[in-house]
Amino acid sequence: MAAEAGAHAGPRTDPGPASSPVAAGTPSVTGTPPATGPPSAAATRTRDLRQLITYALVGGSGVLLDLGAFLLLYNVAGLHEQVANVLSTSLGITNNFVLNALFTFGKRDRLLLRWLRFYSVGLTGIALTFVLLAVFPRGLGIDPNLVKAGSLPLVLVFQFALNRKWSFA
Repeated sequence: MAAEAGAHAGPRTDPGPASSPVAAGTPSVTGTPPATGPPSAAATRTRDLRQLITYALVGGSGVLLDLGAFLLLYNVAGLHEQVANVLSTSLGITNNFVLNALFTFGKRDRLLLRWLRFYSVGLTGIALTFVLLAVFPRGLGIDPNLVKAGSLPLVLVFQFALNRKWSFA
């Protein structure tokens, strides 16, 4: 009878063994899940999807900052489009690094090394956009503002893969 009463008394709050059915899937009193081995495939997919969504939101803020700075530097300040691109992209990269370190990947160690890697990945975006700005406005007569805006989604997807596997690994 005592065992039966204990089974219906509600969730356990004592540490208990990790192999216990209650302890295996229930977070501990401190809020941290018990150590139960590697995450399941479903948990990994959920984590990956959350990271991608957060990365996209952070990237969106960087895109807006990058594009806004480019528009101001190119159209208002009168800087050459390549100079405006390097400056605006650098601003967006730094913004994205800080937000991704805090919110997307939760990494706060080795920040200088991570920033250097993140910026290196960002340089690939600068290089890709550099080529597009060199080809499309002069060769095809497309407005540099449109070329810059069109390059951003392509660069964002490419850089997510690199940053996840290298900068924040």
